[in-house]
Amino acid sequence: MQEEVDFVIEHCKEKMRGAIKYLEKELVHIRAGKASPAMLDGIQVDYYGTITPLNQVSNISTPDARTIAIQPWEKKLIPTIEKAILAANLGLNPDNNGELIRINIPVLTEERRRQLVKQAAQEGETAKVGIRQARKDANDSLKKLLKEGLAEDMQKDAEGEVQNLTDNFVKKVDSLVEAKEKDIMTI
Repeated sequence: MQEEVDFVIEHCKEKMRGAIKYLEKELVHIRAGKASPAMLDGIQVDYYGTITPLNQVSNISTPDARTIAIQPWEKKLIPTIEKAILAANLGLNPDNNGELIRINIPVLTEERRRQLVKQAAQEGETAKVGIRQARKDANDSLKKLLKEGLAEDMQKDAEGEVQNLTDNFVKKVDSLVEAKEKDIMTI
């Protein structure tokens, strides 16, 4: 029975780690006014009929805090990359000089900063829901094991461990969101 309990707890931990990875990925896409190549992570380009991530057909760099430079490996991809950036609806305007594409990141207004803070908080809540769902699934599995003959004190100990995991992962979500909010509000 101990192996089943350990499996339930480990499975719960994996689901909670997944919620944290999801949150980290989503927070990267919320721009904080500073240029970052990660802002373009979700952009896909039609490369000879194959949908390919932008970072696999070009070099993406940040020459300064307000500029992203995209150097396509083939110059004829420039119009395709520009279309893909505009289609991604990130509020970014690409500008090309025939060699590379530059994107100037505008300074965020106070109102836009507040919207981004709300968006970060919503992503944090989504991650917390995932963590709580993992806790619920683990506790349901433990109750099932109790019916199958698991000792009641082992079940209570395991539920306590699951709750500790939940508390720790929720604190991690809060600290990630807080750090992102601080990053967004810093001018």
